Amino acid sequence: MRKDVRILLVGEPKVGKTSLIMTLVSEEFPAVVPYRAEEITIPADVTPERVPTHIVDYSEAEQTDEQLYQEISKANVICIVYSVNNKKSIEKVTSHWIPLINERTDKDSRVPLILVGNKSDLVEHSSMETVLPIMNKYTEIETCVECSAKNLKNISELFYYAQKAVLHPTGPLYCPEKKEMRSACVRALTRIFKVSDLDNDGILNDHELTFFQRTCFNTPLAPQALEDVKNVVRKNLTDGVRDNGLTLKGFLFLHTLFIQRGRHETTWAVLRRFGYDDDLELHQDYLFPLLKIPPDCTTELNHNAYLFLQSVFDKHDKDRDSALSPEELMDLFDVFPYVPWGLDVNSTVCTNDQGWITYQGYLSQWTLTTYLDVQRCLEYLGYLGYSIIAEQESQASAITVTRDKKLDLQKKQTQRNVFRCHVFGITGSGKTSFLQGFLGRNLVRQKAIKEEHKSYYAISTAHVYGQEKYLLLHEIFPDFDFLSETELSCDIVCLIYDVSNPCSFEYCARIFKQYFMDSKTPCMLIAAKSDLPETKQQYCMTPLEFCRKHKMPPPQSYTCNTAAAPSKDIFIKLTIMAVYPHARLRCMCTCNRCTFCLCQNFLNSELVQTVRTKLYTVIFSRHITHADLKSSTFWLRASVGATVCAMLGFAMYRALLRSR
Repeated sequence: MRKDVRILLVGEPKVGKTSLIMTLVSEEFPAVVPYRAEEITIPADVTPERVPTHIVDYSEAEQTDEQLYQEISKANVICIVYSVNNKKSIEKVTSHWIPLINERTDKDSRVPLILVGNKSDLVEHSSMETVLPIMNKYTEIETCVECSAKNLKNISELFYYAQKAVLHPTGPLYCPEKKEMRSACVRALTRIFKVSDLDNDGILNDHELTFFQRTCFNTPLAPQALEDVKNVVRKNLTDGVRDNGLTLKGFLFLHTLFIQRGRHETTWAVLRRFGYDDDLELHQDYLFPLLKIPPDCTTELNHNAYLFLQSVFDKHDKDRDSALSPEELMDLFDVFPYVPWGLDVNSTVCTNDQGWITYQGYLSQWTLTTYLDVQRCLEYLGYLGYSIIAEQESQASAITVTRDKKLDLQKKQTQRNVFRCHVFGITGSGKTSFLQGFLGRNLVRQKAIKEEHKSYYAISTAHVYGQEKYLLLHEIFPDFDFLSETELSCDIVCLIYDVSNPCSFEYCARIFKQYFMDSKTPCMLIAAKSDLPETKQQYCMTPLEFCRKHKMPPPQSYTCNTAAAPSKDIFIKLTIMAVYPHARLRCMCTCNRCTFCLCQNFLNSELVQTVRTKLYTVIFSRHITHADLKSSTFWLRASVGATVCAMLGFAMYRALLRSR
């Protein structure tokens, strides 16, 4: 909404411009009228639209042409005043004033004009018949008002219409020559309809219409009023109402009707609620709300945002196969001015066998966008109407800004859910295959990916002790001489070498010693292409000796040359190391023989889970009376139980400690 409105009154001498202004202010006809009234500012709380209004008078006797031109350029709306009993002043409207104003304003952004017929108290007839052809000829004329400063007739209405012409202009919405809405207005209202169509069935049912009414006007629509609206559409359009719901054609017809009947403010209220400015473009403040992100902090979607995105997915997944076909994806992006996801998205997230983005891949892509470019994420959520549908102040409420990573390391715990892993290795070492393997693609499926569709990112979920975390893999271009701060900033480093290439490991060793040996970032060495015969690496020590020397986990074997999807064990280990960088886990195997693996299997065994469930059931279902709390037997049993649990926990801790 505009911050203020500037109204300029022009016209021939003695038509009553100054009298109109002074009558508005004093609410009585002035006995003495000066040549020109001083500029008047009406406070926002006095005006109907709650916007400060500046009223400027023009006097040919006191002002030069140059001053007039300056006032025309500053005005938001111009009232051309004529006297209804003076034909010459009416003729001057078309012969002098409108051409003069048009010369001084841009053709593409004409200032709205109001024709004001003053001194209506002096005649018994109306001047509307004379003025109507003028209004039809010049589209920039919003309306015509006949008034009388002497009788106080239509004075406040005059300035209300002038204010309305600025705040709710007809020009951007409607073309009077064609008697139809302009294409920009149709596009905006079509997006609003699709955002409001919560179940994507092509109609607005009673629930959706009620929600729309409450969202835009803060008042619910009575059932009878709802039926009346639909009846009006039924009478004028055969396909405006379907299955007792309003179609897109019916929705557009209603707004055309509002505009034709002079109720522009209704359509403008809807447009502005959904983020549009006076040019029917989504406002920058709507698309990019203020979001402060301190240094070394990351951005993630919160629970409410994921619920909203889930509802958007369900809305467009018409065949309920938990994946979005190309047609369904294009339908989802129909409310965007452009397609936001590039060709590489299918090789960045999980897809099904047909190459369609799955539900998990869909959420992963949103998580990736939020993490890498939060402003782009805010923009996308704005197009989807997050703040309207989720009933939030702005898209910023969908974002969680994590605390500084240094604090996480100090406190040895984190609330983050997205962790970044940078993948280093020479060309041909298997970095790209490693990323695709994370998405469940073996070598056969990877060969089907076109070169222009390949991505340097891969993101999916990994479960860490029962919690779902997102692991973001980023392939770093092999350049030993220069690595930027961004390329070095991550939660875990993955160093990949090709077991069949004798020169592959040296690069990993040099990268580690140059950039990560003295950092607190955990590192893991990956022996890629483990299905091929292993070759001795041309380095002063073996990869295993290198890991022992620098207190790293032993090299982890990995291959994508499998019949089914590659194993995800290695990615779970990477995520664990990223979540717990201080833990320095040395047992990174899945041998099921060492103490660490045996304890993990025991904790996850069905027996332990059953005992734990039954114990919880007994504790929480048993009714503990006030007498029980006073009984020494009750507290003795509780103490013994706690002691046994503590001893078991301590024994398992010692076993784990010895295994490491």
